[in-house]
Amino acid sequence: MALPNIQKARRSQRAALHTMQFGLLMLALLIVSPAIFHAALQSAMQGNPVSSQEFHLYHFVVTLAPELSATPLDGRVFVVLSTNPNAEPRFQMSEQEARSAQFFGVDVDGLAPGLNVGFTDLTLGYPARSFTEIPAGDYYVQAVFNKYTTFHLSNGHTVKLPMDEGEGQHWDTKPGNFFSKPEKIHFDPASSPTIQIKLTEKIPPIPPAQDTDWVKHIRIQSDLLTKFYGRPIYLGGIVVLPGGWKEHPNAHYPLLVNQGHFQRDFGGFRTTPPAGDMQGPALLRAQTAYQFYQDWTTGKLPHMLILIIQHANPYYDDSYAVNSANVGPYGDAINNELIPYVEKEFRGIGAGWARALYGGSTGGWETVATQVFYPDDYNGAWGACPDPVDFHAYQSVNIYDNKNAYWEIGPFGRVPRSDMRGPDGLTLATNEGANRYELVMGTHGRSGEQWDIWQAVFSPAGDDGYPKPIWDPVTGVIDKDVAEYWRQHYDLTAIMQRDWKTLGPKLNGKLHVMVGMMDTYYLDNAVHLMQAALEKTSDPHYPGDFDYGPGQPHCYTGPPGATAREGALTFTERVLKASQEWMLKTAPAGADTTSWRY
Repeated sequence: MALPNIQKARRSQRAALHTMQFGLLMLALLIVSPAIFHAALQSAMQGNPVSSQEFHLYHFVVTLAPELSATPLDGRVFVVLSTNPNAEPRFQMSEQEARSAQFFGVDVDGLAPGLNVGFTDLTLGYPARSFTEIPAGDYYVQAVFNKYTTFHLSNGHTVKLPMDEGEGQHWDTKPGNFFSKPEKIHFDPASSPTIQIKLTEKIPPIPPAQDTDWVKHIRIQSDLLTKFYGRPIYLGGIVVLPGGWKEHPNAHYPLLVNQGHFQRDFGGFRTTPPAGDMQGPALLRAQTAYQFYQDWTTGKLPHMLILIIQHANPYYDDSYAVNSANVGPYGDAINNELIPYVEKEFRGIGAGWARALYGGSTGGWETVATQVFYPDDYNGAWGACPDPVDFHAYQSVNIYDNKNAYWEIGPFGRVPRSDMRGPDGLTLATNEGANRYELVMGTHGRSGEQWDIWQAVFSPAGDDGYPKPIWDPVTGVIDKDVAEYWRQHYDLTAIMQRDWKTLGPKLNGKLHVMVGMMDTYYLDNAVHLMQAALEKTSDPHYPGDFDYGPGQPHCYTGPPGATAREGALTFTERVLKASQEWMLKTAPAGADTTSWRY
């Protein structure tokens, strides 16, 4: 009868020891070299096989059911705790610390069926950093295994990354990933016995989207990306055909490219009127979508092809549409492989004067970047709420002048930098919290989230083959050599300033940027800096076309005051009309400006 008390005492001693060890590990941030610290951190983030005799040393032990896999697998294992019974714990994560479920993650190499993976006080977590910070109580718990694929890259490195499986790079819904059924437990970090969780379920494949008369789905293997990754890599797209496309077989059309996050299908219009019981914002959206469908199919809008690019990759749901040392040559693959294929398949005009770009947020940055990096291939870019276009304002960080991305540090105190703000200006998430959220989700920049994809796209490859960090993932100390690499290769304002003599004549009249002045992620600051730089241009002088929405948060698409019916016109409608007007004004002599204007 004494055994339970002995186990409780042993667990209490272990908890105290691990608490001290974790504290020392955090203290080491201030006094050890980065190499020593990262070795310690990596050890804490790495899962180790656990024998049944060692269960008592761990808070949680996760086991892979033999029937799920006959071979060892690489990846990352998560344990998620939640107090909310209304959704599975795996669906309750958020970079807003006050709203997020609690989770911990460890890397595993060669996780074999029946093998156990342990989680201790040293396992880094979010929002709480350690199990020792979690109050004793009742929780819903779930484990998930995000599988990694081994890539032998053309640069000579071998890396393990999560392959997209058609879901848009989300580990909680990725087909083929394993998870456990949620269960209710009582957990006390000081005294609870080890809790074993068994991965027994597998996320099923996603059915392919279906073609309609108006919407077509394409998928091609990219030779450029396949060579880079050392295995077949595909690009996809959703093509929206204009009204009369079938009835006018001799017509050729301009192409409007929509940039942005992964979409499985086109949701821009609905083919039926709104239901009678709809009201409020849902009714407004339905009315807008139905009106757009009517205008699109009856010739009230310009006859163009609309292409929505699908370029989810091992780092994110979107490649940022540029060539990258880590993500691969997506810029060339999209513009030299996918775009020509679409124009040939669906009768595009196939010339730079007859192509335009638009998108918001990620798509806003891609829109401006594609116009800058491929200036002859496009004739206008409408970028809304773009990701940072000037790294002096990389959200709330100036990567060139600030020393730390997480804190404004003075001689006697420090203030956390904000990652996200609400409409009232109050902080919703901090840079430190958002980056730890991603670190727990994936080491080596493999979280599939926002800060990590920027780093993957903009950074050179590190010695280990993974993206070289722009800053220390725990301390926030900025690497100035990496920052300079970013300036030379991806700071859009800096690139235009540097190359304006050749870029200016090609960009004149083509750049249109809109952003809310209370952008949730502080993206308006970088837009102001880009505008200030363009206002100083000469030969040609082109100040660009900038639209600021007073008091508007992220995803403002303008114009000011046009917010009824999702704006007097939808963003797509406005760009269709504006881009057609510009194309007709700038079309070269002899260009086809008539066959598509029936």
